[in-house]
Amino acid sequence: MTSFANHLLIAMPAMQDAAFARTVIYIFEHNKDGAMGVVINAPIEMNLKEMVEQAAPGSEVNDTKGEQIIVKGGPVSPDRGFILHYPHGEWEGSMRLNDEFTVTTSKDIVGCIGNERGPEKQVIALGYAGWSPGQLEEELTDNAWLMIPATHKLVFDTPLHDRWSQSIKALGIEPWQLTEQAGHA
Repeated sequence: MTSFANHLLIAMPAMQDAAFARTVIYIFEHNKDGAMGVVINAPIEMNLKEMVEQAAPGSEVNDTKGEQIIVKGGPVSPDRGFILHYPHGEWEGSMRLNDEFTVTTSKDIVGCIGNERGPEKQVIALGYAGWSPGQLEEELTDNAWLMIPATHKLVFDTPLHDRWSQSIKALGIEPWQLTEQAGHA
């Protein structure tokens, strides 16, 4: 089985599911039991300062980091946090995915993330996207998604509102070149 972990799923323009229209999803786990990832470009009306005030009251948040936008990571467990970050760090619920990415789900990172003790770069997501065994493969066959290897630049250095179009451009095509219609040749 080929694993799609550490790849980005890019929603095709014809994506009918409103929860995933024009989204980019970082896949951090894919095996015989299914797949799991977080949307990295769907902002919600909450910033880091507000999240830290709720989850780790009294923790220090500097003004610059406090304005960071939180994203809706997916429709599953929307009250559960996932921090995709670099550098790796030593938090309880951290899983090092590769040299460029770690995902942390434990609360101990929340008190550090808004100041110099936290990771330099991060995407903070509430909720996740999940697929049952074979479901992601079927959606790829049905042309619901494009896929590319995840890069530090696309995940952390590309502005949130540009991640979908820049991910498509990383494939060597322009978003306008994609049809709204799905089909098979």
